[in-house]
Amino acid sequence: MNLDSPVLSDKQPSGLRMVRPIGVLALHGIAFLGNRLFAVDRAEGLLLEIDLETDNTTVLNPYQTAKFAGATGLAISEDTLWFARDEDICCCRGAIRDGAIAELKPEHFVSLPYPADGIAVWKSTLYVTCQRLGSILVFDLQTGREITRFYAPGIGGENITVRDEEIWVCDKIEQTVYCLERGTGEIKFSVLTPFESPSGLAFHKDSETGEEVLYVAYAGEELYIRDDPNSEDPFQVTKRDRTFIQPLYFHYNEAERYALSNGFLMEMSYVEELSPLDEVEIENLEWRIALPSETHRQKVRSVTPIGMPFTEEILEGERVAVFKFDRLHPGERRIFGWKALLEVRSIKYQVSPRDVEKIPKLSPEFAAKYLVDNDNLAMDTEIVRSAAVAAIGSETNILRQLLSIRNFVYDQLSYGIRPHIDTPDIVLRRGIGSCGEYVGLLLALARLNRIACRTVGRYKCPAFADRKGVSLEPDFNHVWLEFYIPGFGWVPMESNPDDIQDRGPYPLRFFMGLAWYHVEIGKGIRFQSLTSGGLPLNKEDVSVGTLAINHVRFTILEDLPAV
Repeated sequence: MNLDSPVLSDKQPSGLRMVRPIGVLALHGIAFLGNRLFAVDRAEGLLLEIDLETDNTTVLNPYQTAKFAGATGLAISEDTLWFARDEDICCCRGAIRDGAIAELKPEHFVSLPYPADGIAVWKSTLYVTCQRLGSILVFDLQTGREITRFYAPGIGGENITVRDEEIWVCDKIEQTVYCLERGTGEIKFSVLTPFESPSGLAFHKDSETGEEVLYVAYAGEELYIRDDPNSEDPFQVTKRDRTFIQPLYFHYNEAERYALSNGFLMEMSYVEELSPLDEVEIENLEWRIALPSETHRQKVRSVTPIGMPFTEEILEGERVAVFKFDRLHPGERRIFGWKALLEVRSIKYQVSPRDVEKIPKLSPEFAAKYLVDNDNLAMDTEIVRSAAVAAIGSETNILRQLLSIRNFVYDQLSYGIRPHIDTPDIVLRRGIGSCGEYVGLLLALARLNRIACRTVGRYKCPAFADRKGVSLEPDFNHVWLEFYIPGFGWVPMESNPDDIQDRGPYPLRFFMGLAWYHVEIGKGIRFQSLTSGGLPLNKEDVSVGTLAINHVRFTILEDLPAV
């Protein structure tokens, strides 16, 4: 089955744009009627028609907002408008006339034991998502009788639409859109959304061109600095509502079991400002800085030097920039580094526990390299070894083992920024860790359970995909890990961003997935290293941190198709 993007094969349709309706707080359900877009604003109870080209927004129920307040789902079928509100599914029969919404007379259709999140209609069936039930319920459209129910794929509030033989679900916490078999509810594939908090989705088929596009609504909050001249502190950090609708582009590579979604052309610069803490002099210094990697989700268009030239080496298949100093003089000041033009996309690998029940054994070469304590992992301490046993119990499947280890670590730790990286035994006793300390503990527990894994990083672009042409600077570096599935390859697993609530349930958005804003640099090798005369420098005497200050900057240039 060809599941390449339904949008002009693999090309981004021209003229499509982010839709930003003005005066709207929280869009949830969306639906199309021909080329016309309709939506509900849950916060205000507004039924809206929104112009895709101008953002012009018209309220269709100015005198009936109370009946739509809290509505989360919207569907249109023949002459009927459907919406979900709290536990009730309501319909407005005869509301659709001549391709537009006319008279609205809401009536009750069916009730759920818990609040509904989204609805969709397909021919004679009604589909309803309910987070509290963890299910997609299927009702007969004529009788209101429940026909069957499917397992809901995520853990958050989910909205839903149906296209032919597929059910499409967006999950607000998972930051994910799922494509399911309509007849069985089985997941075909899933993709990450470029923004957090997806709250509604609908397919639009252009009546003139026949192009089909999946639009996704988002409803959340954003931080901003409020200027309050009447306060002693006039500049205050606070939150405001943020909602919009954007096309979601995707491409499913069924043969290699991964799915890509919205891409961005990005410029990244990494610069070291030479500013030694102590007076040092080093002969024949070679300063190596890893360059961005080529992966399924990341393509390097070009790399150029900043400040001074470099030569390039290949180390274990990764590109490394080598800056050479005949002599580093005391008090010498320089700026040097690289600028890369990158294509970045979100990726989700589509591998299930069933797919890895019978996998080859790990090769001796991989075991010798990726099952050992080569990075102060404290794998010989009693507390870490006991944790490795407790983390997986009797589980034998590699994916379930990794999830058990991840969840165990999330249960044991809370996130906190540390001035340095402590070993996993100390981190376990303390119960607080940075992203690097989460990674260290995950590595130790996985390797003790004979799962090959490695550290990957190095930076995340600030996640503002709509701020194009603006310099974005991350506050910290970031690391995550990859684990190896024999017979398949390396897949990513985030260190701590999914640790969002005490004792779970934890989302799976970044388990075997990375968002577009992750930048992979020097996979499997050191990010930076210093040598003098070909020999590594003693870290106790001199290190990158004592010699220089780094500067990292991103600029998002334009949107890209999924492939």
